[in-house]
Amino acid sequence: MLLTITCTPPDGAAWPATDLGFLLHKNPDRVQAFEQSYGTAHVVYPEATAARCTAALVLEIDPIRLVRGRSGGTPDFSLGQYVNDRPYAASSLLSVAIGAVFRTALHGRCTLRPELAETALPLRIALPAVPCRGGAEVAERVFAPLGWTVTATPLPLDPAFPEWGDSHYLRVELSGTVRLADALSHLYVLLPVLDGAKHYWVAADEVDKLIRAGGGWLAEHPERGWIARRYLARRQSLVRTALARLAEVEEVEPEALDAVEEAGDESDSNGVGSTLEVSETPSTASQVAEIDNTTKTTRNTPSLAVTRRAAVRAALHEAGARRVLDLGCGEGVLLRELLSDKTFTEIVGVDVSMRALHIAERKLRLERMPERVAQRLTLRQGALTYTDARLRGYDAAVLMEVIEHVDLPRLGALEHAVFAAAAPGAVLVTTPNAEFNVRYETLAAGTFRHVDHRFEWTRAEFAAWADAVAARHGYTVRFVPIGAPDPEFGAPTQMAVFTKNEFNNTEVTATSTREGAA
Repeated sequence: MLLTITCTPPDGAAWPATDLGFLLHKNPDRVQAFEQSYGTAHVVYPEATAARCTAALVLEIDPIRLVRGRSGGTPDFSLGQYVNDRPYAASSLLSVAIGAVFRTALHGRCTLRPELAETALPLRIALPAVPCRGGAEVAERVFAPLGWTVTATPLPLDPAFPEWGDSHYLRVELSGTVRLADALSHLYVLLPVLDGAKHYWVAADEVDKLIRAGGGWLAEHPERGWIARRYLARRQSLVRTALARLAEVEEVEPEALDAVEEAGDESDSNGVGSTLEVSETPSTASQVAEIDNTTKTTRNTPSLAVTRRAAVRAALHEAGARRVLDLGCGEGVLLRELLSDKTFTEIVGVDVSMRALHIAERKLRLERMPERVAQRLTLRQGALTYTDARLRGYDAAVLMEVIEHVDLPRLGALEHAVFAAAAPGAVLVTTPNAEFNVRYETLAAGTFRHVDHRFEWTRAEFAAWADAVAARHGYTVRFVPIGAPDPEFGAPTQMAVFTKNEFNNTEVTATSTREGAA
């Protein structure tokens, strides 16, 4: 089983191709081996020059190790366990190896080349044998929306007997300018999806894996439902949970991702709750989804993302804000709602990621907006831990699900930039309530709701931080629970509403009130 990743820097690039080794955390001058439960993974570099560098992941599968522990009563207990395509075809075995061998690169971390880890690189990925029963068209539909140019060539059953036709295996080459972390996450999720099977039992923790790996791109993928169903072995309850969590992460409606319950869904405790078959392709999945749209049940309770945005807008209205900063605006979900409200005459979206701002501009369709509407919005790139004189003098600032993405040692810098330097009339801060996490059945104990969260606070921890901030900067703070509260653990989201004291007296003591506290 083989995967090669080739990087060819553009002319004039300030970095050599061999920096691929830094990003993968694998030295091009060494051959490295990593033991897996089912065999051995090797990393080698067939070529490593300043102009071109190729890293190869070679996976040697031991068929005996692969089936060890299975009983003779299992349906697939036969000679097929030992004579099969698993040692050669890219599958969940290769996906697991990518996650283990290239773990740091998959998470987008590189201490020695941090700026390169955030850079889209010209990459070519080659996979000699990918099982894909839908053929080259399916590979195209899955990879092309992610920015890849796809070359998928069917492999003959036997070159000596061309009349036998093609097999369901493809030689796949992907070319594109993509962040290495994104490229690895695409492979990690989509290889087992194309194969249509996994070498291990799919449990609830697979939802977390899918959200961690696909959280940055899956929600916008046109075949997201098909991908989720295949990745989660067609277990409908897991699929709904995954799509609902994606909707929460991406701040969109669950219905937009088909994350509502289908009427007539069967129990999936044995993994057969879906009406979709193994041979299903993306196109047939879309047809099934269109048919099933007629049987969807409507949820009367809005999603947490919708409830959160409504609470933020209500607090802005209550504060009398007209000129608003959306700090950490991301891809512009809140910006869209603020633009639809004529109360807000000037809206500024700020984010550290230019990529997120470009996506926001595209999603908001600024070029198609009436000029009078577009003039109310400004998008700016900037880090919230640095002061910016352009942000002074606004009525209110919103940090919606932002602070938990900041490293705790940098939180003081954010506090100074927002409350001391920008000093808006009101500041709204929302963040997850860590106590409520126990109510998420698929969230493992001790883990955060999102892979990028640096921390998640309890209500007491959040209140202690907010009270101290208010006292230091002359604000009064009150707390608003967001979402359906749990009698024991409170609401899933908590919001602090800071209001600047009318007289800037640094000795004013902050007061706290809690609305709806249990």
